[in-house]
Amino acid sequence: MARQFRLRPSPGITGAETSNNVATTIDRRRFMKYTFNAAGGVIAMASLGAVGFASFLMGQAASGAEDTGVRYWVPKGQEDTVWYGAMHEQIMKKSDLVAEAANSDTGMAGAQGVWSGLPVNIVYIPHEENESKPPAEGVPRIQYGEGRDSAGSFVGHGREIFDVTLEDGTPDLALQPHDNILLLFSRCPHLCCIPGWQLVANDFTADTWLPGGVDAGGNKLFCICHSSRYDPTMLEKNSNRNRNDGSTFDYFGVRLTGGPAPVGLPLIPFVVTDDVIEGLDTYQEWYTFCD
Repeated sequence: MARQFRLRPSPGITGAETSNNVATTIDRRRFMKYTFNAAGGVIAMASLGAVGFASFLMGQAASGAEDTGVRYWVPKGQEDTVWYGAMHEQIMKKSDLVAEAANSDTGMAGAQGVWSGLPVNIVYIPHEENESKPPAEGVPRIQYGEGRDSAGSFVGHGREIFDVTLEDGTPDLALQPHDNILLLFSRCPHLCCIPGWQLVANDFTADTWLPGGVDAGGNKLFCICHSSRYDPTMLEKNSNRNRNDGSTFDYFGVRLTGGPAPVGLPLIPFVVTDDVIEGLDTYQEWYTFCD
């Protein structure tokens, strides 16, 4: 399993630009390539402005080293409508999500952000509090289900995430669900648009959260471009392909519940260090479907 998930260098990166065969930075041109498709890019550019949007989403610290912290990104004009409106460009903290989740009937919270030049969504789910309770409406917890590829063929089960190991054979705890948080790559597997809160408010935490990762019951994590919907409480093993060279790869992600996308959104491993949420570049194939 670990070998299957070990990464190749990002497309277009030479040996001189990699460390241990893994790219850690993304320049402006590559960011524009990975972060916008023809539809989503035009909309985002018009709404946010090309210079302002691209200049921030570089994930670079002042020293030139990679900034591993996830930062809030507030869509233009939504400063007064999203709960994190006053925290634009600030580092995300677990305590922020815990405090906001206390205001929700379901104990959930979520936000749009950026990490290492890439758009992400973060979701706080009260899994530890609810995992031992009987399945019930409005009692969300992280669930695990069967995953299938775009052709409908069985790929694997979400619980296989606990079998993923690092090169030294130890479990990859950063990829496994922890801290009641999931960090998601925010590019829709349909046409690589940006789902979630990027351009419109998406109060998915108001959902009734029926067990089983179904589309019923209210708002889901939503792609505004073509209405693909995702349930971040249901984890699966998925398969996708690189649009450039046709190579396929497996990954763990959240369930697609409706719309034209073929598969779910990938998970990004992370750690919480002194309350700060930091993404990890252990796996990068999760973004190559947008090459």
